[in-house]
Amino acid sequence: MTACKSTWWRGAVIYQIYPRSFMDANGDGVGDLPGITAKLDHVAELGADAVWISPFFTSPMRDFGYDVSDYRGVDPMFGTPDDFQQLLARAHELGLKVLIDQVLSHSSDEHRWFRESRSNRHGDKADWYVWAEPADDGGPPNNWLSVFGGSAWTLDERRRQYYLHNFLISQPDLNFHNPDVRRAQLDNVRFWLDLGADGFRFDVVNFYFHDRKLRSNPPVSRDGRAHPSASGANPYFEQQHLYDIDQPENLDFLRELRELLDQYPGTTSVGEISSDDSLGRMAEYTSGGDKLHMAYTFDLLGSRKDASYIRGVITDIEGCIDDGWPCWALSNHDVERAASRWGKCDASRFPAVSLAMLLSLRGSPCIYQGEELGLPEGKVAREDLKDPFGIEFWPELPGRDGCRTPLPWNENSNGGFSSGKPWLPVDDAHLKLSVNSQQCAADSTLNTVKRLIKWRKTQPALLHGSLEILPTESDMLCWARHCDAQSLLIAINLTGETLREKLRYPAALAVNGHGFSGYIDDGDIVLEPYDAFFATLNHAG
Repeated sequence: MTACKSTWWRGAVIYQIYPRSFMDANGDGVGDLPGITAKLDHVAELGADAVWISPFFTSPMRDFGYDVSDYRGVDPMFGTPDDFQQLLARAHELGLKVLIDQVLSHSSDEHRWFRESRSNRHGDKADWYVWAEPADDGGPPNNWLSVFGGSAWTLDERRRQYYLHNFLISQPDLNFHNPDVRRAQLDNVRFWLDLGADGFRFDVVNFYFHDRKLRSNPPVSRDGRAHPSASGANPYFEQQHLYDIDQPENLDFLRELRELLDQYPGTTSVGEISSDDSLGRMAEYTSGGDKLHMAYTFDLLGSRKDASYIRGVITDIEGCIDDGWPCWALSNHDVERAASRWGKCDASRFPAVSLAMLLSLRGSPCIYQGEELGLPEGKVAREDLKDPFGIEFWPELPGRDGCRTPLPWNENSNGGFSSGKPWLPVDDAHLKLSVNSQQCAADSTLNTVKRLIKWRKTQPALLHGSLEILPTESDMLCWARHCDAQSLLIAINLTGETLREKLRYPAALAVNGHGFSGYIDDGDIVLEPYDAFFATLNHAG
């Protein structure tokens, strides 16, 4: 079933590429744009519809590209503007859309805007960042905390004021209350649209605005729902983030963004939401057709994978999202890989069935590079750490380097990623899971995922249908997807136990072609460990 060209993103499979670790073409140990171009065939053969490329802009790389010093420049580490154009052309030749990361909420402290802002309280850029007078005792103006540890405020000796940074000290937050800032960032988005980008992933999209009154955040309520990324090692999650993020003014800016994108037919947007009420923000930010096209949260990126929790997340979003559209992910460049985080009991069989679940949810699934190989978290020794978050919180939180180790293309030295020393070590355990080693094994995770994605493209209910959660007596996950052309029953077993559930639809007819072996026995759905079942339903059922 072919989607309308302007809504191709609904149900599309998005493949996330982390440039530093995808493929190194010049042998300096760091992945680059020519390396991505050379390996786009892999993404196309997987069956993905689009790639999301994490930042490759000019940056001092203190947060590996999420600290931008030139929003329109390609960092020489990754290549040249011509390399980006060649990547874009090759992707389009293969039928792939290209989404690029935009880090609008904050810049690097080496950006010319910040250098000018900190140099003069009365200059043209004086109000382009969030500045505040010290408290009466000379300390920070309030209790806001940085995600990366410590206060979210740093005193600048030149201006003798504090500036806000929700992340690293070197990542000052832009002042989105200033219309000049909003116009400048919209112009930067337009720059990439004019070059032919098909859309954007917007980093921390709910962080753009702050409370003008700079009110302090209250502590977390003991009976409140924990943030999906919460950890006792990070004090950031001990606050309710009522005033530093999630401000109502954000909605108007998202409408401005959508108005710009609508001038470029066929483009799309996906926002990253990290919030105390992430599902509510997802619904709010994607509803009405005038803000983001889709958004993802960290609700399936945390440690919980029990059936009751997953059912709860799906039920909650289905209950509030209305005409909005979710983008679901189980792994990305910020969290422990799902094969380790959720699949410790059987990392060999778990990855494929977890993707079967992901690909059967209502929304657009996002697959992180290496997830199609079933890669577990890479092992990175403390002395090899590069991630500032991991360095700050070691050993309680080892950071994000383990999910960012280079993709193994073959079993040779460095996994075929680079002819030089990789910026992060290649885990030896990843070599046997390389692309090359799995391509010829019919039942490999890679080939199972390829079959699954290919089959999914022929199922209109999975691409565009509504979702109905079905109650179960066990840890089996069951739901039905419905559209005018088809109704489909889905059953997923993420456990290491055989599960049975009474079939609620006796007229269900099992379908094949997806690579899983669940079956019906005496009126029950039977799923062996880490298995799935799909069946068509009589529309009257």
